[in-house]
Amino acid sequence: MPRLTADRVVVAIIGAGFIADYHARGLAATGEADVAVLVGRRREATERKAHALGIARIETDYRRVLDDRSIDAVVVASPDDTHERIAIDALEAGKSVLLQKPMALNSSQCRAIIAAAGGATGRLTVSFMHRYFPEVRWLGEMLEQRRLGEIHSVRLRNATPGADWAEWFFKPGNVSGGVVMQLGVHGIDLCRHLFGPIAELSAEMMTARPERTLADGRLVRTALEDNVFALYRLANGIRVSHEMSYTELQGCDRFRLEVYGELGTVWLRTERGMAGIFAPVVTGMHGWVAPKLPEEPLGQAHHLHWLAVVRGDAPGDDTAQAGLQSVMIAETIYEAARSGRRTLAEAAIAV
Repeated sequence: MPRLTADRVVVAIIGAGFIADYHARGLAATGEADVAVLVGRRREATERKAHALGIARIETDYRRVLDDRSIDAVVVASPDDTHERIAIDALEAGKSVLLQKPMALNSSQCRAIIAAAGGATGRLTVSFMHRYFPEVRWLGEMLEQRRLGEIHSVRLRNATPGADWAEWFFKPGNVSGGVVMQLGVHGIDLCRHLFGPIAELSAEMMTARPERTLADGRLVRTALEDNVFALYRLANGIRVSHEMSYTELQGCDRFRLEVYGELGTVWLRTERGMAGIFAPVVTGMHGWVAPKLPEEPLGQAHHLHWLAVVRGDAPGDDTAQAGLQSVMIAETIYEAARSGRRTLAEAAIAV
């Protein structure tokens, strides 16, 4: 394991874009980490971001962080096409890594990162933030206890207006796909995490907005998909509809999830709030009930878990394999949409 400073973990965040805010604030909320360095490609923009987040040091070359023995762990929050190289370099330097989704551009790169982690002293974790939201943890307990009985169907939506803060999100080469890789992998992981492996799928996709105006006024043209409709048959028989959009003006609050079971219905992040349940035999109420959820800063639970893994206080989790599987499912969605056929998914794919 890397050198640790007592119970506090010293962290560098590599990538000074939008998602750096989530990681910096989530780590700060734990009270167990010091974010010592922010790494970004553009010095002035990185300085502004570091100042806003209270980070004292910046670098424009991530290798300076990897050579720094005072840094225990890194968050890789850079563009997708840099993930493989930076993650492998960090693992080889003995750092633990929290790798932003999508894990890499394709499943081959994901496997290369996992292989590097196999011989490393640091630990590899992929950042699936949605797993750690209070309402998701509550639903996970409900499902584990089978309080909703058999689950029949699930509806999942990942929808936003699209990333208007950076051009690279829409450029093949920087990314390997549009809404499926940028948003859909969150939903794919949430589906697998809560309900089980995806055995078979079909999908349709389109590019509804081939031209976009970014927040700074630049016009971007793209052929990447921005609306996708996927149907999954899980290995346990549950049917899931997964809607992904990069053109929805209002969008979802991270996601929208509807679960329909034998003994009740649960909605997460809908007009019924963070969580609502209609299950009279469970709640004793003939109506919708809002469960009591803990109030906590965004990202706190996620980063507490990661820090415990980094320190060795908790075992490594399944997120590296889940990161690979989410990219493999995304690749299968593209294949199914191109062929127009229902396609075998992870039940028939060797990891």
